[in-house]
Amino acid sequence: MSSQLRENRQDTAAPDGGSARASADPGEISRFEAMAVQWWSPAGPMAALHKMNPVRVKWICEQIALHFPVADGSRRTPARAGCLSGLSIVDVGCGGGILSEALCRLGASVTGLEPARKNLDIARAHAADHGLGIDYRSDTAEAMAAAGHSYDVVCALEVVEHVVDMEDFVATLGTLVKPGGLLFVSTLNRTLKSFALAIVGAEYVLRWVPQGTHQWEKFVKPAELRDAIVAAGLKITAQTGIVYNPLARQWRISGDTDVNYILAARRRG
Repeated sequence: MSSQLRENRQDTAAPDGGSARASADPGEISRFEAMAVQWWSPAGPMAALHKMNPVRVKWICEQIALHFPVADGSRRTPARAGCLSGLSIVDVGCGGGILSEALCRLGASVTGLEPARKNLDIARAHAADHGLGIDYRSDTAEAMAAAGHSYDVVCALEVVEHVVDMEDFVATLGTLVKPGGLLFVSTLNRTLKSFALAIVGAEYVLRWVPQGTHQWEKFVKPAELRDAIVAAGLKITAQTGIVYNPLARQWRISGDTDVNYILAARRRG
């Protein structure tokens, strides 16, 4: 990690009066707050995320079904109503709540963490309009960990490429996972292909998101993310790519991890 990034690290007051090092980058927070009012617009800067979300939610539900049987021992039916019932899930870096709402609708007890206050306001208002009881908080993952919070499932999707220190952030995520629980992390691979598609294509040609939304040097290779997760005390259980088909205008699960990918990991019980 560069000295400049270390200097940008902030100390966040923990609930116990101590200090929890925060991985939130002030510049990234400002950048995403500028998109807040358009977060739920299907044609806005989050359009690609809206289309990707059902694919990643289905995959997450499939992994959860493998690891969390229901009370009678039967298997959960992925992506069906109630399939996440009885589970506590924290969505770290929840933005305007796209993932949080999807998980809540499937029966999970969801906590959403978001350092960008404007995005948090949008998330709370949208959930209230749709009668969804999501516990949205402006707390950081570090503050929640310092307070002793833990969850059955921890999600950090499209977040690690925006934090100050990926390894420290993943270590914090690991402490939020209950014994026997699952961690899900999705991000962008640091390849020439991802530069061409996610930076040049998405930002400058297709203009899916504002220019400067992503910094290619902060993209994370799968091996780097796996190493950080293992160092946090978890075992990798699954990995897959998520690719976009421009002809069908759809996202799908794929073995191709050159651009977007997602990992699942389990903390031993």
